[in-house]
Amino acid sequence: MFLKLQIISLVSAASAAGPPAGVPPPPAFLRPCAGADPGAVHTRIKTQGPPRPLQRRPPSILPSTVSSWIDARSNYLTPAVDMIDEFNPPLEPVLCALRKVPYFRLYSVDMLASCEHMPQELTECYTESCEIYPVEPEDVPEEMVKVDGSEFEFEIDGWARWDMPTEDYYDTVVFPEEYTGYDGSVIWRFIHDKICFNLPEKDEETWTSDFDKAVSGLHAMISAQIVRGIEKKKAANDPETEDLDVRAEFARRIGPGGETPRALENMYFTYMLLLSACAKARPRLLAESGEGQVDASAHDELREALASPLLTDSDLTGSSLVGVASQRLRTHAEEDDGKNMWMARQRTRDLMRVMNCVQCNKCRLHGKIGVLGLSTALQILLGRVGGGENPDTLHRVEIAALITTLGKFSTAINFCTRMKEE
Repeated sequence: MFLKLQIISLVSAASAAGPPAGVPPPPAFLRPCAGADPGAVHTRIKTQGPPRPLQRRPPSILPSTVSSWIDARSNYLTPAVDMIDEFNPPLEPVLCALRKVPYFRLYSVDMLASCEHMPQELTECYTESCEIYPVEPEDVPEEMVKVDGSEFEFEIDGWARWDMPTEDYYDTVVFPEEYTGYDGSVIWRFIHDKICFNLPEKDEETWTSDFDKAVSGLHAMISAQIVRGIEKKKAANDPETEDLDVRAEFARRIGPGGETPRALENMYFTYMLLLSACAKARPRLLAESGEGQVDASAHDELREALASPLLTDSDLTGSSLVGVASQRLRTHAEEDDGKNMWMARQRTRDLMRVMNCVQCNKCRLHGKIGVLGLSTALQILLGRVGGGENPDTLHRVEIAALITTLGKFSTAINFCTRMKEE
């Protein structure tokens, strides 16, 4: 009976999405980083009732200067934030192009795994925006299936444990991140209350506080993608967002006077960790591109991305601006002699598993990819005891998720920059 409750495959034909007749397409900055296929058939995994309605609040004036968004205790980040604001805009379209390559867009994910962290009642998905459907098997490169099928082993005490590979691959271009109407507040409350270390704010000179900051940054990135999705749907006159105000939602979710005052600061911090991890993984990425595992047509984009000042400056030395976050994390871990790194690995594994409690298919897909990307970055930067790990030991899907998540952050930060300046 329990299995029957979990495996629910109500397949329905989705109508082509798009603006109403006579409504012009949205401007370029509102178009998705990766275009979606409107004519897909979706699998519906049931979710927990209608989401809690978001309260419409009056727009608030948002400060536009970097210093007003960075807490005084984190002034060490300000030079790197300035550098990101300068060089991220040209990097984002390159990362968007990479995300359209099969290597970085196709993921084999278990969408029917049960929630192990909290009791849930399975009910019908609230909107079609939640739905996703696997691609046809012939659309997945044979080499990718072969590699993923061979990389099923994992360490019991590893940083993350990806789903066992199957023939079901999901396309993040066909099903991009967007606003779905799903309320994930219960999941995030569990993450921040149970998985994070939750130290007092005054105790920031530890790797545990760095860990919490990185997880908060992941949450902030997802919040930015949600608000960006609201903006896109409002531009298309989608009735789903009729009662929502973009700037009010941005201020509530990400602004310094909102629910998480340091959300944007933490997003920059996590982006810096991802940049440093990608810089360290450069030889692995270039090798796989040269061997043909990454689409040959994307070789130039990959090289261009890796040549960005944000990645060439992202080493782990004290002289690096963008590398300040990873250097801080490693210094704190080394002060602890790395003996408690198992606590971080335990939490990233639980962070991955709690994504199975997300009852929006599209949100679960992108949530898992984002968690794997962050876990992979921490694995590269810290390894077993704080000294880092050779990227050559990583699975293909971990490298793919690292770049995909980097692209997610790049897009989110550009969106936040524009919202601050408008």
